[in-house]
Amino acid sequence: MPLPVEMTSIEMSAFGDADVLVPTRVPVPTPRSGDVLVRVAAAGVNRPDILQRQGKYPLPPDALPTLGLEVAGDVAALGEGVAGFSIGDRVCGLTNGGGYAEYCPVPAGQLLPWPSGFDAIQSAALPETFFTVWANLFQAANVRAGETVLIHGGASGIGTTALLLCRAFGVRTLATAGSAEKCEAIRRLGAEIAVNYREQDFAEVVRSATNGRGVDAILDIVGADYFQRNLASLAPGGRLILLAFLGGTVAEKIDLRPILLRHLIVTGSTMRPRSAAEKAAIARDLREQVWPRLGLGRIEPVIHAVLPLERAAEAHRLMESNQHIGKIVLKVGGAASR
Repeated sequence: MPLPVEMTSIEMSAFGDADVLVPTRVPVPTPRSGDVLVRVAAAGVNRPDILQRQGKYPLPPDALPTLGLEVAGDVAALGEGVAGFSIGDRVCGLTNGGGYAEYCPVPAGQLLPWPSGFDAIQSAALPETFFTVWANLFQAANVRAGETVLIHGGASGIGTTALLLCRAFGVRTLATAGSAEKCEAIRRLGAEIAVNYREQDFAEVVRSATNGRGVDAILDIVGADYFQRNLASLAPGGRLILLAFLGGTVAEKIDLRPILLRHLIVTGSTMRPRSAAEKAAIARDLREQVWPRLGLGRIEPVIHAVLPLERAAEAHRLMESNQHIGKIVLKVGGAASR
């Protein structure tokens, strides 16, 4: 099937609130060397998309300015030098931008097949959070079966993914959330203890639940507001992994002595600035270690809402309301029907 000349893409008229997101007709991109052009059936919505729309997320040099960090669909065209894919293959992948569109170029190394039994919407809900959680919690922090992890923002896309993966790999979890409904949801996903941070001090809960020892690792999206209590909640040799700073980037009057006295590790990363080789290595590890475990009744992404591509602004407002549990996905055309 020949490619169309134009496609619908969600473009930004300027930085600002969600209303700057406008469906626009633009040329279909040509895949560069090493890229696969994906005919997009569904695209995930992620917190970095919000920050980019607000002008708070500087783009790496190779990034596309159009929003959208994860897609699922089928292979529409191959760039020079690409092997291992055929036209029509069903794939999902971590993009370098451009996912909020009918066609998106994706580096071949960042693509994975749809898991067995998954549709496009489920597959599009995987790449950004699975790449992030796997690289940070299981690779960098080296979390292993039998250890205990505290997950902040347990009802978010990152949080629900972390809970699912920890349960699958035998890691015990505690998690925080901001409502009784969200706490119940994260218990269903495997959290042994759900902490309503509006009503409880998570550090006190951790201390009580672990008999004063602390947890082996903390996955944190809050940042400054939680930093001191995070240090207090870690066991000797514990690892604090910072992924975002919803509670601020500047922490004042912090006592750093626990880092030395208990041999703590404080680290963190973002996915987008990593090299193509780094992302490809994560994709290979996911395909080997995680993809075989995906499937109905085992590991399934938690999807809160599915909206048409043209309602991307509404999807952003929903994410900013913090009322969602799990992922928000944009459906492109009729191809993503479940």
